[in-house]
Amino acid sequence: MSHPVYHNLIGGQWLPAAGGSTILNLNPADHTDVIGEFPASHAEDVDRAVQAARHAYAAWRLVPAPRRAEILLRARDLLVQRKERLAKDMTREMGKVLAETRGDVQEAIDEALYVAGEGRRLFGVTTPSELQNKFAMSVRMPVGVVGLITPWNFPMAIPSWKLFPALVAGNTCVIKPATDTPLSTYNLVQALVDAGLPPGVVNIVCGSGSHAGAALLDHPDVRAISFTGSSAVGSHVGQRAAANFKQVSLEMGGKNAQIVLDDANLDLALDGALWGAFGTTGQRCTATSRILLQRGIAAEFTQKLVARARELKIGNGLDESVQVGPQVNAAQIETSERYVEIARKEGAKMLCGGHALRHDAYAHGTFFEPTVFAGVEPQMRIAREEVFGPVVSLIEFDTFDQAIAIANDIDYGLSTALYTRDVNRAFAAIRDLEAGITYINAPTIGAEVHLPFGGVKHTGNGHREGLGALDFFTTWKAVYVDYSDKLQRAQIDNAE
Repeated sequence: MSHPVYHNLIGGQWLPAAGGSTILNLNPADHTDVIGEFPASHAEDVDRAVQAARHAYAAWRLVPAPRRAEILLRARDLLVQRKERLAKDMTREMGKVLAETRGDVQEAIDEALYVAGEGRRLFGVTTPSELQNKFAMSVRMPVGVVGLITPWNFPMAIPSWKLFPALVAGNTCVIKPATDTPLSTYNLVQALVDAGLPPGVVNIVCGSGSHAGAALLDHPDVRAISFTGSSAVGSHVGQRAAANFKQVSLEMGGKNAQIVLDDANLDLALDGALWGAFGTTGQRCTATSRILLQRGIAAEFTQKLVARARELKIGNGLDESVQVGPQVNAAQIETSERYVEIARKEGAKMLCGGHALRHDAYAHGTFFEPTVFAGVEPQMRIAREEVFGPVVSLIEFDTFDQAIAIANDIDYGLSTALYTRDVNRAFAAIRDLEAGITYINAPTIGAEVHLPFGGVKHTGNGHREGLGALDFFTTWKAVYVDYSDKLQRAQIDNAE
């Protein structure tokens, strides 16, 4: 059976990679299902896309921000109309279940609505001048051509977090989607094109990080890079961008802890643990990969968690009854298998799961069982390093202060959760947990588009998606208007 062939979007035209190479996009639940064939781009393709974006920038930056926002609103309406089809496309190429891919598309819909409102709120600041007959203010300006490098686990939501604020601020974009999930980015950008986005304002270059991504980092006409991915790759991106004097936003990994105190609503905490650990098959930067249990409830919680994890239905996410889909590719399966072996050697006790599924209905996919380890000590690698799969570690503690210390004693700082009925401890946790996100009586996953998203330590470099994105995609300009009709020297003529 033939499959669709897709090209790069450059200057409003769909063009094959200059070198002619392509990448097959396969359904991780069924490798016999070919989603499409996409370009394997190199530096020449990136340069063409950047030049198209640079050319489009001259006119796009002059379009009033409220008019730019109206395009986002029209794109939102198209995403609403196409939601079910786009969700099914995403499940086929990424694997997560339909309920989650519908949520992924919905997040892009929400982001469009939120950011469109910012088209009338690109506020600056006016302030009194220290001199007479002089007006002082500051205004936001677009950055220019921006490069966006996005991951495979949220292949429409995360591109929308970057594209929409970049566009409303007046920038033009070159986006490189993950090679595992390019179609969802194509679908998102198609909605923008159909909504009236001018040619060249957004350009798609599909290809590997080592070729297309590296060329984007090195291109002299790209003013800023927004990257979401692993901390190891993000460190390289940050250093390479700094060497080329580009501003860079990094949103990277996590080793997120859910703390359950003795006084918690255990049924609620169990629901949160299952969703946080095994939603998206554990393939979220915010996934619950550590569950910290106070000793008074540890045995009961552990027993119930394992029982429920064993009951989760694994399979093709297009089946509405499936709760856990495949991992995205064979490399992710290998990582999960490797960390299971590491945990065993460290002395952790595997209570369920721990194996890839390769028989019968799973033979053509990349499936891994929901896996729970108990007896995990805070210094074990399984408790400190990101697995990015359906593998969760249970760590027991005695006191609240000890739980906070364990949660903080890692390199990452993205998301945290605390289950308790004690309001004093809840607010102490909000203050003391070293993370960009803290949930009280809710799981570590579930961010909303209008709040800041990002983390500290090895999770990020201080920039935020959501609330805060415009701070990255704009630059400040100070403006002085002197209407005194004479030379006035600040800090000199007004000095006593």
